[in-house]
Amino acid sequence: MTYKPETVLITGATGDFGKAFAKRFAEIGSNLILHGRNAEKLETLAKSLNVPCHICAFDMSDKVAMAANLDALPNEFKNIDLLINNAGLALGQEAAFNANPDDWDTMIDINTKALARMTNLILKGMVERKKGHIINIGSTAGNYPYAGGHVYCATKAFVKQFSLSLRADLSGTNVRVTNIEPGMVETQFSLVRFKGDQSKADAVYQGANALQAEDVAESVFWAATLPPHFNVNRLEIMPTSQSFAGLSVYRKQ
Repeated sequence: MTYKPETVLITGATGDFGKAFAKRFAEIGSNLILHGRNAEKLETLAKSLNVPCHICAFDMSDKVAMAANLDALPNEFKNIDLLINNAGLALGQEAAFNANPDDWDTMIDINTKALARMTNLILKGMVERKKGHIINIGSTAGNYPYAGGHVYCATKAFVKQFSLSLRADLSGTNVRVTNIEPGMVETQFSLVRFKGDQSKADAVYQGANALQAEDVAESVFWAATLPPHFNVNRLEIMPTSQSFAGLSVYRKQ
C-alpha cells in the first residue's frame, strides 16, 4: 500500500461485496460512510468495524434522499477520497420476451441512473480538491453477452463506458476512475436474481470454485491504494475455472 484513502463511501454496504470492502478499508483506518436501505443492518456493520463510521440509509432510486443524505454528512466525513459505486443487482434470467419489465426498470434505475447520479454529486468536491477516486463495480456481463442477460448485461456495459468517459472528462483533475469487472463470485447475487429460489442460486456455483467477495475486495483495495499518479482504467477478474463463452448456434431438429 502506497496511498491511503482517508474517507471512503461505499454504496450497498450491507451486501456481501459491501461488507468485504468495508472490512478491508477499516483495516487501514479509513473513515467509512456506509450506505444501504436497512438502517439496522448498517448499524450492525458499523459496530463491527473499529473505525469512525457514518451511516446513510436510503433507497438508491430516491434521488431526493440521496442528495439530502450527502448534504447532511458531518464535517469529518465530507471530503470523500474514494467512492465505491457498489449498489446494484440482477433480476431474473428469462429470455427477453418473457422478462418482467418491472425488473428491467429496477435494474436500470439502480445499476445506471442511481450510479450516475451518485457519481455526479460526489465528483464536484473531488475536482475542487483535485483529489479522489471513483471505483465502479462493473461485471464481465458488460463485456460478454449471455442468454437471459439482456438488460443486466446492458447496464454493466453502461457502467464500463461511463467509467471510461469519466476518465476523458477528468483529464487534468487528478481524480481517478476505475471499473472493476468481476466474473463469477459466490455471493447472495444469484439468490437475489432468482428471487429467493435457493436451489437455483446454489446450482450457479455448484462445483465452480468461484471467486469470493474478499477476492473482489482485494482487487478494489489494490486499485485504490496505488500511488495517485497510477490509474487502473479497467480490471477484469474471473475464477480460474471460468472462461469466455463459446458462440452458440441454433440447429434445426
